[in-house]
Amino acid sequence: MSVKQTAKMELVETDLLPKGFKVPKSRFTHPSTRMRQLLDSEPYLFGPGIYDPMGAQMVMYYGFKAAYFSGYSFAMGHVGSTDMDLYSSTEIADGARRTVSGLRKFQLAMAVGDPEKNQPPMHLEIPPLVADMDGGYGNIFNVQRATELYVQAGVAAAHIEDQVLPKRCGHIGGKALVSANEMIGKLRMARAVANDMDNKDFVIIARTDGVSAIDAPESARGIKLAVERGLRYMDTGIPDLLWCEFSTSDRGPVETFASEIRKRFPKARFAFNWSSSFKWFKDPNPITFAQLGDLGFKFIFITLGGQHASSHGLSVLLQDMAQHQEGGYINLQRKEWIDNADFPTKSHHFFSGVPYHQLMGHEYDAARLGFEFGEHLAEDKVV
Repeated sequence: MSVKQTAKMELVETDLLPKGFKVPKSRFTHPSTRMRQLLDSEPYLFGPGIYDPMGAQMVMYYGFKAAYFSGYSFAMGHVGSTDMDLYSSTEIADGARRTVSGLRKFQLAMAVGDPEKNQPPMHLEIPPLVADMDGGYGNIFNVQRATELYVQAGVAAAHIEDQVLPKRCGHIGGKALVSANEMIGKLRMARAVANDMDNKDFVIIARTDGVSAIDAPESARGIKLAVERGLRYMDTGIPDLLWCEFSTSDRGPVETFASEIRKRFPKARFAFNWSSSFKWFKDPNPITFAQLGDLGFKFIFITLGGQHASSHGLSVLLQDMAQHQEGGYINLQRKEWIDNADFPTKSHHFFSGVPYHQLMGHEYDAARLGFEFGEHLAEDKVV
């Protein structure tokens, strides 16, 4: 088991578990508050990029302290297309809502383990979810609606970018920027909505695409424009984190941006997209998470990390099955069930919470949901 258990984790009971089972007390801390605590206490906070509840649950299982709900990944996974504003605010907000709900349910499922198979309970912290809000999906009233949906969903944080709508991925050419004043209006609206909904801890990330924009109201371009925009946004006092989208993996612009912003705002904190668009494996000296943390980048994420990993794994299976039919799937199972391998989804029944449902079904006298209805089959035959 590779999950890092927290030695001082305080455990408490919940009405959603039978007596004797417990969950981390942090379950009852709002995700936004939890994220602020982590930003203050960690050298940096890393959130793997995911796009659905199952991916987020795997992030949680392996002990990561945050998760990033990627808009580009959501576009590919939800509508089968690219990151050019082809989904609506309500669609991605619903995806984020289901993901937050799935994380809370997963914590309960893991907290009972599998009594039938003598698998002990696991006490997992729920990672705060940071969600992509693109350019706000319209004017300030679209931002108002999107923010309300995100806050209601239990999202810890969201980022808004300064592109003209319809926006596009930060690594696709042809980007144009709205005026700085319009962007500031969107930031103000997001903050006002969160405060009005009694979530003053909601973390707001301001993103600028100034580095690679080809059109903007200002005369400056490149890193100079990005710094100008970053300073304008920080002047408002609204952003908790500032994100500049860079064009390559080169560390020079990253260091310049952080240095220039901190000349006026010494305590400024940044977000960094360790982007899947860059061929990091060809970079002779890729910037590390620890180095970014030293520069003030407190939230780091890989936007499409989960999407690439899922697609790679499925490609391997399909290629193997195309050549070896059922043998391809048998090869997969051999890898999943090799001794001491930590693949929690190898038993989809355990990962999806069947033991939890059976236990609670017995507690609540639910029809045919107790352990007594389970089929007792040899473990070498079924998962």
